[in-house]
Amino acid sequence: MASSADEMKGLTFRAYRDGDDTVSNWQEAIFEADHSHKCPTYVHRTPPCQGSCPSGEDIRGWLQIVRGMERPPEGVSWQEYAFLRSTDANPFPSMMGRVCPAPCEDGCNRNNVEDYVGINAVEQFIGDTAVEENFKFAQPPTLSGKRIAIAGGGPAGLAAAYQLRRKGHASTIFEMHEELGGMFRYGIPAYRTPREVLDHEIQRILDLGDIEVRTGTRVGRDISMEELERDFDAVLWAIGCQTGRALPVPNADAPNCVNGVKFLEAFNKGLLQVTADKVVCVGGGDTSIDVVSVARRLGRIEKINPKDRPEEVIGGYVAHDAAYAAAREGAKVVLTSLFEREGMTASDEEVEDAMQEGVTILNGVMPLEVVVNEEGRATALRMAKCTVDDKGIPSPIEDTDFEIECDLIVSAIGQGGDLTGLEQLGNERHLIDADKFYQVPERPGHFVAGDIVRPHLLTTAIGQAAIAVDSIDHYLQHQELTKRPKVDVHHFDLLSKLNETGLAPVEYDHTQAWGTADAEFAIHNYEDRSAQEIIAADKLYLAHFEYTPRHKREAQVPRAEEVLGHFAERHAGLSEEKAVDEAKRCMSCGMCFECDNCVVFCPQDAVFRVKKDKSTTGRYVDTDYMRCIGCHICAEVCPTGYIEMGMGD
Repeated sequence: MASSADEMKGLTFRAYRDGDDTVSNWQEAIFEADHSHKCPTYVHRTPPCQGSCPSGEDIRGWLQIVRGMERPPEGVSWQEYAFLRSTDANPFPSMMGRVCPAPCEDGCNRNNVEDYVGINAVEQFIGDTAVEENFKFAQPPTLSGKRIAIAGGGPAGLAAAYQLRRKGHASTIFEMHEELGGMFRYGIPAYRTPREVLDHEIQRILDLGDIEVRTGTRVGRDISMEELERDFDAVLWAIGCQTGRALPVPNADAPNCVNGVKFLEAFNKGLLQVTADKVVCVGGGDTSIDVVSVARRLGRIEKINPKDRPEEVIGGYVAHDAAYAAAREGAKVVLTSLFEREGMTASDEEVEDAMQEGVTILNGVMPLEVVVNEEGRATALRMAKCTVDDKGIPSPIEDTDFEIECDLIVSAIGQGGDLTGLEQLGNERHLIDADKFYQVPERPGHFVAGDIVRPHLLTTAIGQAAIAVDSIDHYLQHQELTKRPKVDVHHFDLLSKLNETGLAPVEYDHTQAWGTADAEFAIHNYEDRSAQEIIAADKLYLAHFEYTPRHKREAQVPRAEEVLGHFAERHAGLSEEKAVDEAKRCMSCGMCFECDNCVVFCPQDAVFRVKKDKSTTGRYVDTDYMRCIGCHICAEVCPTGYIEMGMGD
């Protein structure tokens, strides 16, 4: 019997939907008389979690390792093997497991059963275990003799240094702040990205060696672009976006109107100890959520000295005395968004947490004017309800004006780059143009990655850095850049797995041969389409998967009356047992996960398990084509969509 949860999702024990009543041409589709027309072939495709990941992590791969399906090589624990697999694309598993908004989870096919796999939670477990066990990256190759200048030591710059060293190239990172980390350190509060974990993940990259770091050095001010061109073999621009957009309304230049980027930077540097009595943040994305959550934690103090007002600290003129923390009282904090709740770019979880912490959220409203007093300071923000067209342009609704009293207005509506001293690189949006290979157009030897291309997610910056490094590597070797795959991610490679397990095909002498099913030089009836195709839920046999609730991380989200001064880490990681159980919820879309359905249900005993001494991930079952009648049953009951009736076409 199907469970009630299954019924709510409309699952059945068939591979068809209710209402399907069109019979296909079975003679063409299956067989004619006593001979087969189509027989199974094993097709590897990319799962949607991975296809949705901007840094292209092999998510299915490291989930399979955690669950115990893909076994590590001799001498390597599964925990370390999962760490090495996850960091092939992204060297920050602890950080990203905590703060990535997880487009992978939105794309997860398990959403069609009951709920997505907790990919972030398992990634945090992998990363935190690596920190606890002090796992290291594999020994990098011999140096090529080339050195690349990296402008910016944030997620993109650090990821680029990591990937460059793995290709044999040295680098020098120029970072304007006194510490590396970029948005991890200066744009996200420490209760979301604990600094000791961040420092460990950064140091692990630097431990690869031949990565020089020059902090407190701003390219364009302390060193020129011409000097970089002269002293280095290539330059990667990963300078991020340090400026925020002002509100596009009258009086937005009032002294107590600040931007979210600078607000968070002042807090993360320890300079901002308290905020204002009444704070309004205009936004709706992740940055705005961090702003209002920090404002609620900081609170305000009664009768603050005018020279210590928050905008003075955010502007960089003064710093608060730490003693202010003892006198904090609760602040009234309001977040406004152009969009209704479902249209906000911040995740549902972050929005719900902010409301629990006492933030008032007003949806579907737009600012009209900053109301100022005789001193020119903002005292209120005049708003109106609005509609938003399909281009994202808001329009006020007539006669819906209202005012929100405030002492501090924070704009979190977008970011831009600071290209002072580097104006020749900038475009009209104060960003740097990039081609599809992340080269700077018409500037040979210059490459770019991260927010300075287009402000987006941290995982996007890390993925761009990896592509840029591939392009740099080709440039240094004077190789022509080749077309990148349609699905541009880190794919499972069966041949590499066979080599790892000592099952590599024997050498082929390139003579014409028949009967490759028994030949040991060929990987028979396996097709890799992962670089071209992402497998959709309708290719899976969803009824195979039982309702299994997601193992959720415990989160320390204070209530409104507890939030003042609450800076404890938000996400507690999963235990090993729960991380393994959560990984087992992965449906292994596009790859065999050894369920035996095809073996059990084949009426001809044509599908069989590969002998144990020849079996590995991706090579678990095979087909005896002398027995196969092309009945399609194996393909119909394959939960992962790995079997396709194609042989014989």
